[in-house]
Amino acid sequence: MLTAAPDIEVLVRFGRALADPVRCRILLALREAPAHPADLADTLGVSRTRLSNHLACLRDCGLVVAVPVGRRTRYELADARLGHALDDLRTAVVAVESDRTCPEAATEGCC
Repeated sequence: MLTAAPDIEVLVRFGRALADPVRCRILLALREAPAHPADLADTLGVSRTRLSNHLACLRDCGLVVAVPVGRRTRYELADARLGHALDDLRTAVVAVESDRTCPEAATEGCC
């Protein structure tokens, strides 16, 4: 069981990063391959300003890093294990979603 404050803070930062659909899409895109912001903005269909704000959040959370490439900057996941964690998390959530056995889910909206 996680009880150490640093462990909990890391999970909170990860949860905050995943709380926004655009940031989730960025992380999933970077899971596939590193990318430049302009390319990410085009791929995700968001403005470059909006993308920049989300990339700053992901950098602050320690999930992505900016790598200078000449006069441009390329973004990538801070650690390859994050890609595996995203895959595992997505698989687990999909499995739980398809097997909703909570009896209060329909009335309480909790699950």
